[in-house]
Formats: sequence, C-alpha cells, structure tokens
Amino acid sequence: MSKHRSAPTLDDVAKAAGVSTATVSRCLNNPQRVVETTRQRVLCAVDELGYTPNFAARVMAAKRSFTIGAIIPTMENSIFARGLQAFQEEIHKRGYTLLVSSSAYKPEAEEEQIRTLVARGADGLLLIGHDREERIYDYLERQKIPALVAWSFNPSNRTPSVGFDNRQAMKTLAQQVIALGHRRLATISGISKGNDRARLRIAGIKDAMAESGLLPDDLIVVETTYEIESGADALKNLMSQTPAPTAVLCGNDVLAVGAMRQAQEMGLSVPDEISITGFDDIELACIVSPTLTTVHVPHRKMGQKAALELIHMIETSAPGRSVELSTRLVARDSLTGAKENQIR
Repeated sequence: MSKHRSAPTLDDVAKAAGVSTATVSRCLNNPQRVVETTRQRVLCAVDELGYTPNFAARVMAAKRSFTIGAIIPTMENSIFARGLQAFQEEIHKRGYTLLVSSSAYKPEAEEEQIRTLVARGADGLLLIGHDREERIYDYLERQKIPALVAWSFNPSNRTPSVGFDNRQAMKTLAQQVIALGHRRLATISGISKGNDRARLRIAGIKDAMAESGLLPDDLIVVETTYEIESGADALKNLMSQTPAPTAVLCGNDVLAVGAMRQAQEMGLSVPDEISITGFDDIELACIVSPTLTTVHVPHRKMGQKAALELIHMIETSAPGRSVELSTRLVARDSLTGAKENQIR
C-alpha cells in the first residue's frame, strides 16, 4: 500500500523557517509587520513545503472572510482600471482578496451584486458614486457591512466617500473653454439618471455659463453610453444643428476620442473648426491626434486611499471618513480659442 503524506502545517513551516507559528501567521496575513529577512525565510519554507493556509480556519478565528467586494459600472474601457488596480494592490498588502463585479450601469444589477457579495461574506464594499436607492444603504447598515464610495465626493451623504468634486472639476474646464471665446457649447454626457458623476459634470458646465453671462439652458446636452462609437454618433448629431456648437465638452475621454474621430471623418479640423475636451486623463488622451485637453483625475491615489479607509472601517468598526482629492485641468491640443466668426 502506498503511504499518503499529510499536508504541511503551520508548525511545519515554523520549524523549517526557525520562527514561531505567530511569526508565520503575521508573515502571511500582515507581511508589512515582518522584517524582510524573516519574511523571505518564511516564504521560502512555505514554497519548499508546499504549504497552503487553512482559509476556513482563518475565517472562523478572525470572524472575517478577508475579501472585499467592488462593483464598478463597466469593464469595457479603462476609466476605472487604474484606480481599481491601485485599490487591489493596497488591500493585497494587508491580506485581503478583491472580488469585482460589473453592473453595466444597471441599478437592478448592482443591487443583486451587492446582496450576492454580502451573502458570500464580503467584509466591505467599494461602490462607485452615491446614486442608489436608500433601501440599499439601509440593507448594508442592517448587515453591518462597511461601504465606501469612490469617484465622487459628497461629505453630506450617509456613506463616506473618497473622491473628487465632479461639478467643480467640470466647471473649471468650462470656464477655460468660455475664456477662450466659445459661446455655443455642447456636452456629450453619459446617461445622467442614476449617475451622479454625469449629472454633476453637466451642472458644472451650466454653472460656468451662468457666471459668464451665458444662458445655462442654451447648453446642448446629448446623453449616451460610454463608448467611442457613441461619442462619434453624438458629435455627428451635434454638428447637424444650426448653429453648430464651437466647443464640445465630453463627459469622459472615451466619448471625446469618439467625437474627435467623427469630426475628422466629417472633414472638420480639431481644434480650428471644433474644439473638443474630455474628462479623466486616461492614457488614450495623450496618444490621440490632436492630444486631448481634459481633466486629470488622480485614479491611483484615489484607489489607494479608498483601500486604506475601507480597511480601517472593517478592522475598527469606525464609521469612515470622507476624503476629497484634487483634480486639475490638462491643456493639450484639442482646445483653442474661438474664431471671430464663431463668436458671433
């Protein structure tokens, strides 16, 4: 009969590495608390022995699953990728695993995913934006599941947020557009219903118009899905109007790139005949021609700070703090001053 070797234990790793079982546990669960030489010795022992931590036992002992759920609106473009990557890196350093779902901007899908992640034992949730039914926040509070909002900042909301002021960020961009002489403005926006980021960015443009003596109701708004093709279709629609806008402020860089492509296909020079701006400052903004004037969002910093705050909420049962991050205008080649004939 063949003899079956038993699976290596925590004690086996400790003996092989010449440390205590508590040190092995810290090394695996809180590596930042262990000096590098000791950590490397323990990891070598883990590798040589083929040790796998007993996850179920860890969960029972800590009364936590060491998993965090994140529900993002889409995985189809890179708007959320950089921030989510930083979020994942930060929680991994502290022994947590990330579970990601995508709601496709559908509130009913997001609610189902929230309930599923809670049922699977997620210790906390990262959500995008504040717009959702109050009963969902009630549910999370009853379940005692910490939740944190990112990509939007609203300190008066019942759920803490790590994000930025979407309204002010777009207002700053619109002020620059108006200062360059543009009077006929349009925006290609995401669907604003259930999306506070999109709604606030539209409001920011109108704020700038009102302060400059323009009529906010004169802003032409086209709402669409966040795709390059959608931005192209929207620009075609806008340029068929009389008079056509001289500047189009897009709700994100993906829509702006679609609009620029359509303008070029129509034989319109960007920015000489139509100025186009974006929002987010993803990599795409630097490589298109002309390069895209946009709003820089500190995605990685936001992901890191959101991770630290949410873990603090999980491990201390604290209510959580809201953190506002700054955005900045990035002036590139897709925006220029309005020509004399455009101003009239």
